[in-house]
Amino acid sequence: MPQHDSILTRQLANDQFLPFVVEQLRQGHTATLPLRGRSMRPFLEDGRDKALLQVADHPQVGDAVLAEISPGHFVLHRIISIEGNQVTLRGDGNLGDEHCTLSDIRAKALGFYRKGRQTLDSTDGRKWRIYSWWWTRLYPIRRYLLFALHPHIPQRFKNK
Repeated sequence: MPQHDSILTRQLANDQFLPFVVEQLRQGHTATLPLRGRSMRPFLEDGRDKALLQVADHPQVGDAVLAEISPGHFVLHRIISIEGNQVTLRGDGNLGDEHCTLSDIRAKALGFYRKGRQTLDSTDGRKWRIYSWWWTRLYPIRRYLLFALHPHIPQRFKNK
């Protein structure tokens, strides 16, 4: 049989792909997931960065988690609060919150491969902890910081 050097790639919608990833995580595997979307800016970028995920046994406030917030709709956002079984999530680049239950959390990010690097920025590492501490406390002025960091946002949104 001839050898081929080409790799077949196929894009799937999240609602098709992520249930497969979640099943692999439940079987004890980790998964490296390319990130899509802008909700975790400014630290993580769409199409550039990847998350290393594992099953989240005991999610904690501050964890970046993969959650299914409605059937087939997944987000990778930070846990802002846990009250009983109710979880509030917020993307670092978002101003609004999402809500789910603890059972809707499918995985936890162990770290991120950023800017094309092969080394992991661990969520247990000093760099992530410092960034997380500052960024979560800057929430009241985050709107202005995000607009300053991303001037391509339409002017009509800057006035709200």
